[in-house]
Amino acid sequence: MPQIPHTYQELTVGQLSARSGAAVSALHFYESKGLISSSRTSGNQRRYTRDALRRVAFVRAAQRVGIPLATIRGALAELPEERTPNHEDWARLSRAWRSELDERIKQLGRLRDHLTDCIGCGCLSLETCVLSNPDDVFGDRLTGSRLMPERGAADPS
Repeated sequence: MPQIPHTYQELTVGQLSARSGAAVSALHFYESKGLISSSRTSGNQRRYTRDALRRVAFVRAAQRVGIPLATIRGALAELPEERTPNHEDWARLSRAWRSELDERIKQLGRLRDHLTDCIGCGCLSLETCVLSNPDDVFGDRLTGSRLMPERGAADPS
């Protein structure tokens, strides 16, 4: 990994990419979404302050646990003066995100537990399938593998 002298107060996009492990295209995407920011040189090249390294690390850590970018952007926007997140910020935000992650884990567990049954029967019945009809929303009205117009509706044949 290339070492960047501490005397450098700004990083090029290549230096930020090398240090953060994020692809240049990901850094451009993060910037377009307002997660990081850069200034421009007279030659219109991006320059990032060194604190962008911590912001990128924060974004990537939050993404790894499944937090949507919009939620991450909102969390970063709440920091005073767009300050770089610190340990206390991460602890506070992770507590707030815990229930959302717990619910996702619960949903994935249900999916895992019922996936084999669904593949085994192959019906994808809207009446009974927990994958295509969670909580049996359509069970009182319809059966079958896809929603079909109810009888009495205009029939093209």
